[in-house]
Amino acid sequence: MANNREAQYKKMTETPVQKLIITLSIPTIISMLITSIYNMADTAFVGQLGTSASGAVGVVFGFMAIIQAVGFMFGQGAGSILSRKLGQKDYEAASRVGSTGFFCALLLGILILILGMIFIHPLVFFLGSTETIAPYARTYILFILAACPAMICSFVMNNMLRYEGKASLGMIGLLTGSLLNIAGDPILMFGLHLGIAGAGLSTAISQYISFLILLYMFLSGRTQTRLSIRMADPSLSMIGDICGTGFPSLIRQSLASVATMILNKEAGIYGDAAVAAMSIVSRINMFIFSFALGIGQGYQPICAFNFGAGKNSRVRSAYRYTILFSEIIIAVISCLVLLKSGDLIRIFRDDPEVISIGTRALRLQCCTLLFVPFGTVTEMTLQSTGHRFQASIMSSLRSGLLFIPLLVLLAAIRGLSGIQEAQPLSYVLTLIPSLYMMVWFFRRLPQNAEPA
Repeated sequence: MANNREAQYKKMTETPVQKLIITLSIPTIISMLITSIYNMADTAFVGQLGTSASGAVGVVFGFMAIIQAVGFMFGQGAGSILSRKLGQKDYEAASRVGSTGFFCALLLGILILILGMIFIHPLVFFLGSTETIAPYARTYILFILAACPAMICSFVMNNMLRYEGKASLGMIGLLTGSLLNIAGDPILMFGLHLGIAGAGLSTAISQYISFLILLYMFLSGRTQTRLSIRMADPSLSMIGDICGTGFPSLIRQSLASVATMILNKEAGIYGDAAVAAMSIVSRINMFIFSFALGIGQGYQPICAFNFGAGKNSRVRSAYRYTILFSEIIIAVISCLVLLKSGDLIRIFRDDPEVISIGTRALRLQCCTLLFVPFGTVTEMTLQSTGHRFQASIMSSLRSGLLFIPLLVLLAAIRGLSGIQEAQPLSYVLTLIPSLYMMVWFFRRLPQNAEPA
């Protein structure tokens, strides 16, 4: 164990950052892409059941974002702290942090499951269902609620593995679950004639399989940190430290969920086709951004680990390379999607109205995605180095505090066109605070002379 820990320490603090970012990014990019492909496949399969069923997936997607928000809060909160502890070679403290984050997430997942089942009827309308979408949404969300504890804990474990610098282990769990989900959708939905219930059941089964695989990684001794109920620290200071560090992730995901609900409600005024179109655009947009997000998630453990080890020149170098790498990837893929926007929408729902609404929204987003990496990587840097307040500000602005007011305002002024334009405009406006925070952080980061 000691030799493995020392080897991992040298890898994280001595390997050239460009090589390390690529090495750690590949598993995270694959994980993000597979997840996005699953989301798009789910949307495509359900779309064959009709426009209302397709809209139901978009509605429940907002609830899944809440589940992800909780998982990311505990996962990135515990992961950021344990990575800095590993950089300081304090392995016992890293295991305490990881165990606490995991078991807190498990308990909260069970609580969400119970409350969701009790209030399922008002929940689907709160999420943005119309009367015609609600029956499909209720059926689908039942299975998502059943999988809630596994989903939350999987997010936690995947983030902890990533912050250890072992993203490939997390990729195995996510990849297996997503592939099973993609294969299970057509079998359960059409082969066994379960309809949208089949899509939900496929998701629940695959989530529990992913959970068991990820848990095995920790219990089999393949990680530097250990998960044990005996090592969990229920003190308010420990839980507060984890939640405080992970709070930007909670804000980001929660505001994204709220924004999705508002988007569904505003789009619902123009019918189920508008809800379905914006839902499809969100999935495609997430697929494009998955490349840059995967690169950023590969960067986070390098940033946290080297910050904890006091190797600040490596933090600077890694930040610059991550921004450059992300921008190139986003530019190439956005151009390709821009040229084939209508054809892509048609894959998910061959409805002229859905295609018309979705094509314009997707093109606008492709034209402005280049503004996003600055905010994303800067927020990741602030969170990974323990600057909670600043990271929370960045997360709030990027995920909702700009988008939500713009959405409501533009929807009132420009109708459906305004709904399509709100997200792209928020991308552009977020660049200004992103550049300010970037300058603020690096001016305060001490200089040192070790090679990057």
